Amino acid sequence: MSATKPLSESVLISESRLQSRIQELGAQIFTDYEDQELVLLGVLRGSVLFFADLARAIFRAQLADQGREVALRFEFVQLVSYHNSTKPSAVQLIRGGSDYLKQRHILIVEDIVDTGRTLEFLHEHLEVLNPKTVKVCTLLDKPVQREVSVAIDYIGFEIPDAFVVGYGLDYAQQYRNLPYIAVLEST
Repeated sequence: MSATKPLSESVLISESRLQSRIQELGAQIFTDYEDQELVLLGVLRGSVLFFADLARAIFRAQLADQGREVALRFEFVQLVSYHNSTKPSAVQLIRGGSDYLKQRHILIVEDIVDTGRTLEFLHEHLEVLNPKTVKVCTLLDKPVQREVSVAIDYIGFEIPDAFVVGYGLDYAQQYRNLPYIAVLEST
């Protein structure tokens, strides 16, 4: 596959649809956590663009509601499960969340949930920190690939069984910078 292959013909979710849905998610999260402290736990690397836009959407909702607020804190965890392939394999922890997560409301921010194994692994990792609550916000949900049952509290889009790239999602560290979600087609 060539890194320069244009993917516009394969666009699954446009930039404008992404941004509109993220604003809706931010408003809902703001409402659900008003007057509380919330730790957004970004799953690196794929969620980084979604994470940043979601944090700003929560802030915009706060500006619109003057008087109520959500105190946001940021934390990150780095996991790997694709290993430069289009098929997931064993989940590995590269960098974990800090002790700061103890007794906090945590919102895991994921780029995509497919097999559910990454979330299952992360929930087990977080249990030892005894958080107040752990919820999940994912940009993309691919339920047809689910191997383990996981609870997802906020879903941006449900997608079909296709390998997608863009808006943080990659194939072998390529395509993350696309401002939309596209289906990666083999050539």
